[in-house]
Amino acid sequence: MGHAGRKRLWFEKDLVCASISILVINTLNGLEKFTDTKMEITTNEDTGFLRCVFQDSLSDKANVLIDTMILGLEQICQEYGTKYCNVNFKEV
Repeated sequence: MGHAGRKRLWFEKDLVCASISILVINTLNGLEKFTDTKMEITTNEDTGFLRCVFQDSLSDKANVLIDTMILGLEQICQEYGTKYCNVNFKEV
């Protein structure tokens, strides 16, 4: 099983996990390279866990990057169903 809980066949890669990973990592890389966003990132490659805490309010540019990532995540959830992907918002 992959991080997204999807069964892997010998000829099938875990597309859900890979797609989510690419979207999230690329967004964080974009925030780091193209904005002044201060963030604290915690990861665990064995479990696929990633947590990002923003230290300050996000700029308009950072918000566009985050919104684009959310759009991609929601589209993955629509394609593969909530069994493999859920997007939840939590205000902290």
